[in-house]
Amino acid sequence: MTEKTHNVAPEWGSDVVAQTLRDLDLRYVALNPGASYRGIHDSLVNFTGNDPEILLCVHEEAAVAIAHGWAKITGRPMAVALHSNVGLMHGSMGIFNAFCDRVPMVVVGATGPVDAARRRPWIEWIHTSQDQGALVRDFIKWDDQPGSIAATRDALIQGAAIAATAPRGPVYVNVDAALQEEKVTRPLADADITRRGASIAAAPAADLVERAAAFLADGKKIVFMMGRMSRDLTDWNRRIALAECLGARVVADFKTGATFPTGHELAVGRAGYFPDPDAKAALAEADVIVNFDWVDFGGTLRSVFPDQAVPAKVISASLDGFAHRGWSKDGGAHYPADVSFLNEPDQVVHVLADALEAKDTENPGLPSLGALPEGETLTPQDVAVLLRSKLDGAKPCLIRGPLSWTGADWPVDHPLAALGYDGGGGIGSGCGMAVGGALALRDMNSDRLPLAVLGDGDFLMNASALWTGVNKKVPLLVVVLNNRSFYNDEVHQETVARHRDRPVENKHVGIVMNGPDIDVSSVARGFGAWSPGLIKGSDALLAAVDEALSVVGSGGTAVLEVDTAKGYAPSMANALRGAS
Repeated sequence: MTEKTHNVAPEWGSDVVAQTLRDLDLRYVALNPGASYRGIHDSLVNFTGNDPEILLCVHEEAAVAIAHGWAKITGRPMAVALHSNVGLMHGSMGIFNAFCDRVPMVVVGATGPVDAARRRPWIEWIHTSQDQGALVRDFIKWDDQPGSIAATRDALIQGAAIAATAPRGPVYVNVDAALQEEKVTRPLADADITRRGASIAAAPAADLVERAAAFLADGKKIVFMMGRMSRDLTDWNRRIALAECLGARVVADFKTGATFPTGHELAVGRAGYFPDPDAKAALAEADVIVNFDWVDFGGTLRSVFPDQAVPAKVISASLDGFAHRGWSKDGGAHYPADVSFLNEPDQVVHVLADALEAKDTENPGLPSLGALPEGETLTPQDVAVLLRSKLDGAKPCLIRGPLSWTGADWPVDHPLAALGYDGGGGIGSGCGMAVGGALALRDMNSDRLPLAVLGDGDFLMNASALWTGVNKKVPLLVVVLNNRSFYNDEVHQETVARHRDRPVENKHVGIVMNGPDIDVSSVARGFGAWSPGLIKGSDALLAAVDEALSVVGSGGTAVLEVDTAKGYAPSMANALRGAS
């Protein structure tokens, strides 16, 4: 590896790209090698001395998912390099997830020479496309295909700033292969990156703060809907202070990560993928409802007030309207608001807490555990209890949880206790997000244990992401709930069959993965992880967790494959039917 070249002038166009990525302090470039950016790859290795550091990935979708997991914890973008049109198509599902989850990411694409006279036979023809950014333009914040070396540097700087500006999201910069391999014939002017960073949202308008504070001061039954909010502990504590000051009930969302302590007396309902009956009842009775960037706030209101206008006063704090595009409907239904802040929600929490003189108090901690489940047949809920009995003291960060869990299964007492789901519902990103999140925790010297609990379908779609974590010695514990089925769709098929008066017993056809059963543990071991084989029953799981913690403690990746094939409780199926 060559030494870093902070004071050496770039010789090639790709040197400028590598230098700019380094100067933007993006830290990593996740990639699967591709000829369309062979120039950039050479420059990363031989010009900037692997700064930013290359994360070699087995698949482009894994590369994007790793950057996604990293951003969910750090709040900062990672760079991802995708090979021409084919790599972009591979990575597009992950890009959609990042867009829906409002996380920043700088995707560096490449194309064969736009100048057809400079293309090599065959390969650079099939890897060159007209307007390549159109493949993802409907679910990114911004894209560019610059026409010169200087413009490429400017596009990367502008793209990184746009990605990191709320509402955050992925950007795409497509770099012509010919530009990468073009000689730099004269020095470029100073880019002055420090003056071209992300924009900071203005403080909440004083008159809106006054109106909102008046509504809240007069409110008797206030409900906070806490959605996409920060992972910052100071922000977390101010949310608690504001809720306690007002006696506001708080509804949280398992999709968007920990926003409020589960064990707090003001928490209502179980944080889930959909509001439960208790949460809906609180909304129906509320005289003031506050939207803190709740995912599909309008749709939630419709589910509570299907045939009437919302009777409560509505205060909304969100910048999400700036992210909505015509192609994707991820913004959800329109909703009414009596006061609407165009600010990040935690900004509004802070000013309202100050206006109402809210005082910080102690975090209530985690609810106590009940009796541990016993026997050979485990439900996903049993697995949650058993894991908590071993891991609560280790302060786990649930980077990714299964669709079958709610906040009742995995209570939280810290903003890093759970990170939510994937944004776009794109099954297959779990392993990549787990590696990216664990990498971020390692780099920030966090004392939290990186944990991902995945369904077998999610794991198997992109298990290759584990290799990158093993290669970089990233500590990580992955638990796979193996029911040998894409079970969520069994629930959907049962619902349709009952509605149409057709045989319910056929719900598994085309969904169950058997004949042969897939050996998940062998798959994990093939990518270098430690995995002891299929675990059946509570005693075996508890013993395996002890072994896994030893592996993780030494910087390894441990994968525990838990048999849940016959362990689905009716309560879980009923929860999943909420998506029907």
